[in-house]
Amino acid sequence: MLGITKRGNKYLRKMLIHGARAALPTLSSATTPLGAWLRGLLGRAHKNTVVVALAAKLARIVCGVLKSGRPFDQGVTPAAA
Repeated sequence: MLGITKRGNKYLRKMLIHGARAALPTLSSATTPLGAWLRGLLGRAHKNTVVVALAAKLARIVCGVLKSGRPFDQGVTPAAA
């Protein structure tokens, strides 16, 4: 998967963006690798760009969870492909 483009399901893209916008304050203040990534990105990029980047990351996580059929575990690192 690349990024979130204007191709594909508009409703799904809109829901991912809204979810990322709602989750951004909580996730960016967390002491997790995702929180550190978001804080660094917020220091370098505009907030709307960070929201779209988070939505793309969430879409990749959702895709991986759906493909594997296992629940999401933040502590597990993905296997090298």
